[in-house]
Amino acid sequence: MRTANNLEKIESQIMNLSVSDQIHLIERIARRVRSVQAKSEITTLNWNDLYGMGKGIWRGDDAQDYVNRAREERI
Repeated sequence: MRTANNLEKIESQIMNLSVSDQIHLIERIARRVRSVQAKSEITTLNWNDLYGMGKGIWRGDDAQDYVNRAREERI
């Protein structure tokens, strides 16, 4: 019940804002919700879904040869 009372108080305060300020508030809330949603999606990634995703990248290259070439390119 306490939450319902808090929401009613907040809603009455929002109704006292100008339409422009109400729209601005909605945009801020939407941004915050999207941010929280994006963070929760990141933390719920299943690493097993990535298994085998890069198998074609190496095209038969030896790992040590790749590392040696990468080091040479940096110099």
